[in-house]
Amino acid sequence: MTDWQSFSEALAPPVPRRVTVSVRTVRAAIESVLMGYTRVALEVVLADELKLLWTQEDSPSDRSYSKRDLIQAYTEQWTLPQLIGLARTIVAEGYARTGELPALLAEHDRGGGVRTPVKNLIFAANGPKPELVLRDAINNDIEIVKNAEYCLVYDQPLPAEGLTFRHLIEWWRAREALGDQDDRAVGRSLHHRLITSLAGNDAERLIFTAYGERYGKLGFDIPALIPQVYLHYDPYTLRQRGTEIGPLARQRMDFLLLFSDRQRVVIELDGRQHYADDRGYADPSRYAKMMAEDRRLRLAGYEVYRFGGQELAGSGAKATVAAFFDALQAHMG
Repeated sequence: MTDWQSFSEALAPPVPRRVTVSVRTVRAAIESVLMGYTRVALEVVLADELKLLWTQEDSPSDRSYSKRDLIQAYTEQWTLPQLIGLARTIVAEGYARTGELPALLAEHDRGGGVRTPVKNLIFAANGPKPELVLRDAINNDIEIVKNAEYCLVYDQPLPAEGLTFRHLIEWWRAREALGDQDDRAVGRSLHHRLITSLAGNDAERLIFTAYGERYGKLGFDIPALIPQVYLHYDPYTLRQRGTEIGPLARQRMDFLLLFSDRQRVVIELDGRQHYADDRGYADPSRYAKMMAEDRRLRLAGYEVYRFGGQELAGSGAKATVAAFFDALQAHMG
């Protein structure tokens, strides 16, 4: 090796060590941070500050739980997206500004996702669509000024680990004053309300019902399938705008899954109205607008999946949908 080579190598910046992001490494890094608290303080941090839900039959105050046992009991069988969400909260709240946990998050975020936080979740309208105004443009505060009674608004902070059906159940329990009913009864009530927003669309109901069966098999701690999520509201008709092109082609998403605060999956069902005009003839311009909107969502970090209406017309449609959700869950970690 020449002196020049030695000199060049000495000046070269060190190659950063790549960290492996997995359930094991993220869980270990989270435990490393939280183990620094006393047993008493850890109870408060996990329940009151990090807002974790206790799902065990006994109490977190049971002293048979060590600190590590307590952390693992709160996060038992969590998936990687759930652990990443918790890690993001821990870092954002100042529990771990430096060290392995921020490095793991930085490596995970190389994979993309939506960078901006969820501010407004308006969904499941079972009547006329809501009319919205931007009440405070600085803070992106939205107000529903008409037809609010027909839609649902999730008004809680979105958990960093995503929005599970259990989160929705707790929100619905408080909203409908169902405090004396168990989770399954509240879940059935919520499921019935959500499916009313899909009245008249058998294919969408099939997708929603097929996913609903997963709650019985996998439990309530999987991402909730949220129907009819409003993406934007345009107060003007095309005639009022004086153009055939509106600002955005899609006013709402058929379904949305929030695997974490950044991992968002949109599921769309393509009926004839997506590619044909009112007479049933192919409409290339309508199809092009839909594809342009898909590209916009993907570039913003969403994953978009489409079902053709014909896929859901046969006897094997439910199995097709179930297989897709199995593959999607594996893909998302």
